[in-house]
Amino acid sequence: MLQHAVTLRFDHLGAEAVAASKVFLMDSLAVGISGSGTQVPLTAAVRASAASYGSGNAARAWVTGEPLPAASAAMVNGWQIHCQEFDCVHMPAVVHPMAVIASALIAAAEDKANRGLGVVDGRTLISALNVAVDVATLLGISGRAPMRFFRPAMCGALGATAGIAHLYAADQATVRNALGLTYSHLSGTMQAHVEGSPTLALQIALNSRAALSCWELARNGFPAPQDMLEGPFGYLPLIEGQFDTGPSLQKLHGAESQMLSVSHKVFPTGGAAHAAQDMLMELRAAHGLTLDNVAGIELLAPPLVHRLVGRPYAADMQTSYARLCLPFLLGTVLLDGKVGLSAYAPGKLADPRLAAFAPAVQLLPNDCSDPNALVPQSMRVTLRDGRVLHNHRDAAIGSPQRPLCREQQLEKFHHCLDHAAREFDVQHRSTLISHIDHLEDIADVRTLVDLLIVEAP
Repeated sequence: MLQHAVTLRFDHLGAEAVAASKVFLMDSLAVGISGSGTQVPLTAAVRASAASYGSGNAARAWVTGEPLPAASAAMVNGWQIHCQEFDCVHMPAVVHPMAVIASALIAAAEDKANRGLGVVDGRTLISALNVAVDVATLLGISGRAPMRFFRPAMCGALGATAGIAHLYAADQATVRNALGLTYSHLSGTMQAHVEGSPTLALQIALNSRAALSCWELARNGFPAPQDMLEGPFGYLPLIEGQFDTGPSLQKLHGAESQMLSVSHKVFPTGGAAHAAQDMLMELRAAHGLTLDNVAGIELLAPPLVHRLVGRPYAADMQTSYARLCLPFLLGTVLLDGKVGLSAYAPGKLADPRLAAFAPAVQLLPNDCSDPNALVPQSMRVTLRDGRVLHNHRDAAIGSPQRPLCREQQLEKFHHCLDHAAREFDVQHRSTLISHIDHLEDIADVRTLVDLLIVEAP
């Protein structure tokens, strides 16, 4: 893994991996832009807290453009990417690979150039993103037990650290030190997920900050634990508990870019609920389903789906809880046709029609026992007239098996920018899309960051 992080170059990547890198960078930047909006009131608290840690002009917060120390900028932007459960996911690893990684690497690229340590061009950013995503997801794939710690934050931080080291063309010893220091700084458990707490996204933000902080320590020669992955108290035995590195090593040796296995989030909800929403949307369109004519919904799914979104409807639930509450999400599909960023307005969360419908949704186990699987899923919808409708998914919408087309990608992009804290006009959006589409031709990543910012009116 260390050798891969040090030796991978843009020219080693296939055309499909380069294209996927740009697709999911565009997706992550769009979601990060939307996370600045007023529909996420806690963003103001994260920004105020980051500002209190000290001033600087190493990197910038997206949309509003506050100059910050790099670690603080990574923290703000990491929060904005993940705070709406709308960022891409690597389902086999159960890792949101770009939340920590994109926020940390772009902050590091700005910081490196602003300190006169070398400009990062688009080709280098693409290769660093691939290093980071490979490290993060291959660690996630190696886990064999139900998650106790929040894997997207932890694996994301380790991947981001490897990606930052790649931006600096670090040698293997420095990369190992940086990973050891980041491992010593990891944080985030599944307790926030169980409670549906917004701290879940904050765990992404804190690990984005940690990746930058630990890289600086490693760059300045601070020593670290060396066997941070498979030592007796290393990441895999201590955090994952049960693990098998065989499949990950095989993928590394086969030079398989894990960027090709990343899935879009089509809805701003837990990924475990995507297949169910997709199935119900299809049945709703075909049979005219409503809250009034549906008597019950049964979803048969693997155990991880139960753990992630099998929580009961709560009358006073926060948005972060609702995003992971299957009865609320399926009720919203029947009511509105789709769950979008506007689905969590206070009036929606307290809608008595959704509260009344919630007991009609049941989540049942299927025959799959894989602790990391989100599919297959099957659905039975019983109508009040006695009819029973069926649907099934072996792959979730947005996954590599059912990818979004360009039109659907752009539809999500514009939906996200419509919810930003400041207005992105048509020309601004077009220029941003063009820069991402031609990322390999950009001489300085800071020009891309310029386009993530809108001046205050």
